[in-house]
Amino acid sequence: MNKSADLEIELTYLASQIPVEIVSAVGQDLVDIYVPEDVDFPQLRIRKKDNHYEITKKTPFKQGDFSAHYEETILLSEAEYQVLSQISSKKLEKRRFSSSAGSYTIELDIFHGDLTGLVLIDFEFKTMDDKAAFTPPAYCLLDVTQEKLILGSHLAGKSYADIEPMLEEFGYKPLYLTN
Repeated sequence: MNKSADLEIELTYLASQIPVEIVSAVGQDLVDIYVPEDVDFPQLRIRKKDNHYEITKKTPFKQGDFSAHYEETILLSEAEYQVLSQISSKKLEKRRFSSSAGSYTIELDIFHGDLTGLVLIDFEFKTMDDKAAFTPPAYCLLDVTQEKLILGSHLAGKSYADIEPMLEEFGYKPLYLTN
């Protein structure tokens, strides 16, 4: 079957720097498109991950808590993706670098296109206890897990200039991958 439903437990941080040890891994180019377009925080995401295509519905585990949600994913063919990708302009592009450290996974997202300068780091955990015991590394500026404005569904279709005032309030400075 092409479908899976999993509980994803994560914390999201603004990066204070781009950790060299993570970007030394092979990155994946992602294009995320959120639908419906006329909703502030759509839960449906169409994704192109290199040459892999999928549609995912994210449902909160607990209302008002963005650190845990259920994800139901269905694999798509390239033709299905091409058709579905045309239904919304709420789009974002990023390069993701993944790494493991102890009991968690690190996903470093370096945004491209209109959001160039934004770098977010997600830490994914197997259990709520692992999340509760987590201490962020020095390259993390600030925990923004509960900030609605940092959710992919909200960032999609925006530019760095749109979110820059909020980022400045957090003390964030734009970061760029130089290689």
